[in-house]
Amino acid sequence: MNITREKLSDLELSIKVDIEEKDYNENVTKQLKDYQKKATVPGFRKGMAPMGLIQRMYKAAIVGDAVQNTLNESLFKYIDDEKLHILGMPMSNDEKTGEIDFGKQQDFTFYFNVALAPEFSIDWSKVDVKYNQIKVTAKDVEAEINNCVNRYGKFETPETVGKGDIMYGKIVELDKKGAAKEGGVSTFVSLNLLNLKDEELMPLFEGKKAEDKIVFNMAKAFPVADIERALHMDNATAKKFKADVELTLSGISRIIPHEINDELFEKVFPGQKIKDADAFGKAMKKEIEKANGEQSDYLFVNQVRKALLDQFTAPLPEDFLKRWFASRGEKDMTPESIEADWAEKYVPSLKWELIEAKLEEFSPVEPTSNQIVDYIKDILRRNDQKVEGETKEKAEERLEQAARSIAADRQNTRQIVDRLYADNLAKLFKEQVKPEVEKVSAKEFGERAKA
Repeated sequence: MNITREKLSDLELSIKVDIEEKDYNENVTKQLKDYQKKATVPGFRKGMAPMGLIQRMYKAAIVGDAVQNTLNESLFKYIDDEKLHILGMPMSNDEKTGEIDFGKQQDFTFYFNVALAPEFSIDWSKVDVKYNQIKVTAKDVEAEINNCVNRYGKFETPETVGKGDIMYGKIVELDKKGAAKEGGVSTFVSLNLLNLKDEELMPLFEGKKAEDKIVFNMAKAFPVADIERALHMDNATAKKFKADVELTLSGISRIIPHEINDELFEKVFPGQKIKDADAFGKAMKKEIEKANGEQSDYLFVNQVRKALLDQFTAPLPEDFLKRWFASRGEKDMTPESIEADWAEKYVPSLKWELIEAKLEEFSPVEPTSNQIVDYIKDILRRNDQKVEGETKEKAEERLEQAARSIAADRQNTRQIVDRLYADNLAKLFKEQVKPEVEKVSAKEFGERAKA
């Protein structure tokens, strides 16, 4: 066995693999003996066919398999031993290799082309990205508290509609003459009057009871999100829906908000021993900040990722990579489609793959098995039903076993892996960039997230 390489360019090599009979013959001999024992050949008892006949029947195929296995093992071992950081996979150079006859040849020579990853470095000092933090206002806290008192409130079914009620019934789209539109919307809905866009429209609904009919303009009365949900439309269609509708009321629900008291504090923040409304508001603010923090991390990671991609100016072995993608035999990867999508789709993906590998030199970003298990364990712990008489150690052991069982199936943990990867990336970026924190309004944050 002999492996040599020749430099074709700064980022492409030709690798020559010479395989001699002694490199694979032992495996071939063993395989032929196994075939002789098992083969059923007409005119001979099982296992008694002469070796010469077995060789004529099977040797070429066995040699082909043995040579291919030897080739694959030796080629990738060479790449590992020589620490060649390649892109894609080695591509067989059939033109230089020529015709191979496994039935007649004893020695073989194979040629491969490989692409090398370019050398580059990350200059964190040039990553000028701020950490956008959403300001939490008193109005935000008040709105979230209102959500809580409604969420934990009681439902009643009043006879007539009042402010903030939920109405149930059938909606029918009307034409310009006020009649049911042929082929128009006709569906059962629930509409929350808390979302009413204009208080001046409230008299249309207030005091109405089951079986009453209410005519109103859906677009003027409710936001697009409500139209989208209630009428089962996509966002674009909901935005264009400007027709009057007739609602035949069939039922009404009313939420009696939960009192802001110790019982509510414990329901919303179990075990935190919130003592009064002021402490409840502070705890709520922290909860909102925590939720906003996830959005801030997401935006920060995306902005740093873009900055790193912009910073990457090293050349790529593009001709090789285009040929390699096309050689994979996937239907959507024709030379024409690859060329059309190259700059927008393939190049950023290849660059980020190289950047990810470079990031591992600073800190691992791929979640470890222990990280995944610990994350699952935390979820299980928060929802765990205590077993009577179970010690703390036994409970922990039970949770550990359950978490490892769940983590063993990657289908179950795909979202967790993605979440931990994002967390690890955000942590690494914060450590390296040391960003300035900038507090912005929710509106401004949304604009920056769209940019």
